[in-house]
Amino acid sequence: MENKIKALLLENSLSVFGVKIDEKLIQFQKTRKDVDGDMTLVVFPFVKVLKSSPAIVGEDIGRFLKEKLEEVESYNIVSGFLNITLTNKYWQNILLEMSKDEMFGCSSELSDQMYMVEYSSPNTNKPLHLGHMRNIFLGYSVSEILKANGHEVVKTQIINDRGIHICKSMVAWEQFASKDANGNRETPDSTGMKGDHFVGKYYIEFDQQVTKQGFELATSWKESNYAESIISEEAKEKLPGLFTAYSNAEDDKKKTSIYRKIAAFAVPFTQLTKDAKEMLVKWEANEPEAYSLWETMNNWVYKGFDKTYERMEVDFDKIYYESKTYLTGRDLVKDGLEKGVFYKKDDGSVWVDLTDEGLDEKLVLRADGTAVYMTQDIGTAIQRFKDFPKLNGVIYTVGNEQDYHFQVLFLILKKLGYDWAKNCYHLSYGMVDLPDGKMKSREGRVVDADDLMEEVVQMAKDSTQERGHIEGMSEIERENLYETIGMGGLKYYLLKVDPQKRMKFNPDESIELNGNTGPFIQYAYARINSLMTKVELVNPETEMAIDYAEKDLIKQLNEFPLVIKEAGTNFSPALIANYTFELVKNYNSFYQAFSVMKEENIALKNARILISQNTGKVIHTAMRLLGIHVPNRM
Repeated sequence: MENKIKALLLENSLSVFGVKIDEKLIQFQKTRKDVDGDMTLVVFPFVKVLKSSPAIVGEDIGRFLKEKLEEVESYNIVSGFLNITLTNKYWQNILLEMSKDEMFGCSSELSDQMYMVEYSSPNTNKPLHLGHMRNIFLGYSVSEILKANGHEVVKTQIINDRGIHICKSMVAWEQFASKDANGNRETPDSTGMKGDHFVGKYYIEFDQQVTKQGFELATSWKESNYAESIISEEAKEKLPGLFTAYSNAEDDKKKTSIYRKIAAFAVPFTQLTKDAKEMLVKWEANEPEAYSLWETMNNWVYKGFDKTYERMEVDFDKIYYESKTYLTGRDLVKDGLEKGVFYKKDDGSVWVDLTDEGLDEKLVLRADGTAVYMTQDIGTAIQRFKDFPKLNGVIYTVGNEQDYHFQVLFLILKKLGYDWAKNCYHLSYGMVDLPDGKMKSREGRVVDADDLMEEVVQMAKDSTQERGHIEGMSEIERENLYETIGMGGLKYYLLKVDPQKRMKFNPDESIELNGNTGPFIQYAYARINSLMTKVELVNPETEMAIDYAEKDLIKQLNEFPLVIKEAGTNFSPALIANYTFELVKNYNSFYQAFSVMKEENIALKNARILISQNTGKVIHTAMRLLGIHVPNRM
């Protein structure tokens, strides 16, 4: 209707206003709840052009629209806003039209635009955890939302399979893994552990051992009265006080915290740190033994990741590996040196100066020639546009702790002459906290993704069994239902929050049947599905009537295409999640207040059946875009 009114006003601007008007003057906004109307035209933009008062301009436009459009029933002007009320017949036709569209809300036309969405992108030194889950569900949902807007989407991830952190797990397995009677070190197969969990265990082991070495080294510094030349001035200043605090600490948690602070000053100088750095140099030099160990341990992790992704029901169209793309990045750094984009310091390290852009200097290649994250991200970005020349943009789903990193990356790409850098977007999201604070992978203080999925499904099973209503279901159907509710609750909980906001996770809340939860919406769908098996439409094309309550729901359903569009523009599944919650709340209130099955007026009954059907359809589509299943029975 907005487009119809806009076209009518532009076509008749001379007769209505006496002058030709610019399309930009015609602006609509959502009608306030405290005024009558279905849509609102903002009058103020016309006032200056027409040199008249808002009331007069609004009256002229309102009178003209009522004369020319049979869909306009009435209008009113409030403080420079023209509120237009549309006829019930208009809303009945809207209801019939959406009923015929199985993909209502989604674009029926392709946009000729292609986007790549990067998400997950884990390190191969640890299993996926709760923080990854928000990333993965967010990236997957954004991909599906972009598809619903008619765009072509390439889902991708970059596997962080190289770097010092990977070498730490390798060193730890070599030095600390248990051996059998034949001298063979333990493996995922021999222990029965998932490969990603197994390798993650040794990443934690490295941290524990290197912290121990660091504390012992710092203690030796103390005993020598901090005489060694390698000790920094900061360490000399702070370590005496830390050692005193450590000796006096009575609380175990506080003592551990101080222990780690002391160790941190000496960790860079420990033997384990040297071993990890040496392993990285060997790997980058393709030393056979180091490379073989790296391949073996990474393959253990990939098998574990695949099982986790399978349960999450997420997929990828293209996978990149940093072990490949960093080489491209390293070559580009050399080219950038020749072009003057980068410069070399006396120690041989290579940097980029971004001070003119209000940033600082950034390392792109270490003195020993090894690459840093920035090096490989430069290579990855360029390789992606080579692989997919039609790309309109790349959306990086990465936590907001990396805001600065991506600001620098996009600037470097621009300096290197890549015009498409302006189409790269960092989908920055807030971290997920535990009730007792921030997660730390190297210390093993995380919520493991596999454990969490198992936990919420078990919670869904327990609560569903307590409620009952599963009689007549086979065991397979029940297990599928528990999985649907548990995983649906988990995904919805992580997606309903604006991506930019930091959030605290509470698994108990995620599977509740009341409130803004996945199961609350799933239950509404199951109830509508059950209702639809018991009612029948009778000539809805000719027998249709609505009142204010039906009209309000039709209006809300009609907003769904706009919500999908806004969610795609803002890369925000939260818009769809919260729209769906509000729709379900209003439908539930409607269902409680007005009968569907027992309504005697056939015209009203038809409208209520169609409203119920379309509410179910919108729920199904919305939840699908969030990566969530809805059960037919619950």
